[in-house]
Amino acid sequence: MTDVLSRSGKVRLGRLVVYGCLFVVALVYLMPLWVMVVTSLKPLDEIYGGSFIGLPKAITLDAWRAAWSEACIGTECTGLKPYFVNSLLMVIPAVALSTGVGAINGYILTKWKFPGANFVFGLLLFGCFLPYQAILIPMARTLGLLGLAGSIPGLVAVHASYGICFTTLFFRNYFVSLPDELTKAAMVDGAGFFRIFWSVILPTSIPIIVVSCIWQFTQIWNDFLFGVSFTSGSSSPITVALNNIVNVTTGRKQYNVDMAAAMIAAIPTLVVYIVAGRYFVRGLTAGAVKG
Repeated sequence: MTDVLSRSGKVRLGRLVVYGCLFVVALVYLMPLWVMVVTSLKPLDEIYGGSFIGLPKAITLDAWRAAWSEACIGTECTGLKPYFVNSLLMVIPAVALSTGVGAINGYILTKWKFPGANFVFGLLLFGCFLPYQAILIPMARTLGLLGLAGSIPGLVAVHASYGICFTTLFFRNYFVSLPDELTKAAMVDGAGFFRIFWSVILPTSIPIIVVSCIWQFTQIWNDFLFGVSFTSGSSSPITVALNNIVNVTTGRKQYNVDMAAAMIAAIPTLVVYIVAGRYFVRGLTAGAVKG
């Protein structure tokens, strides 16, 4: 009996140690977010007279209002609003295109195999390891030839083409776990290539579609290098505008406006992960049984 009690006591102590470590790590990880939130709610005089970490004495949303519609970005004091719209116009079609093409690629590579399919998949997989910097000049030349340089459609093309490698990997690994009997039975019933894809494959692929959309949305929304390289002026995404707000300041540094602008830029990805984060993990593990 005493052995059982001592063993249970050790288990409880171990759990307390693990939970305590996790709690400390969570505090450290969330501290920058806390500083951003409380600083964005303080007036500037309070920030210069006190600490960044403490709660605001008087909560104000003036910094959020200024970051959204009044902050100067270069020579234009329009706030983040037009650049937020630019990012939406960029991320929605780019996510749709890369996810759609990746789904079709994965479908072909697993259910309609052809000679050299593994070689093609290897080339696409190699594209996942290409750093952004390696494709800047070729992509700039291509956009110039297409007449899309410095525009939002050009940035959509860049992100969609770069993301196809990742989405193809996701869908290919997921579709490998689907039994081939599904497509064979549909072919016996007279279904063709696209009919099988729309009516058989896609309805079973909701988890990996969510994974692809979350991955692509996060990567595209948070990207800075492509945005600053392939757009300029009023066509820039929100990350470029945020950089200009933070680094271009006259007079006293507007820390509250900077933090509010950073929060505005981060809210979409936070919302996506809060709403669909559990589906991300579930979708990643769904195709890990086979292949």
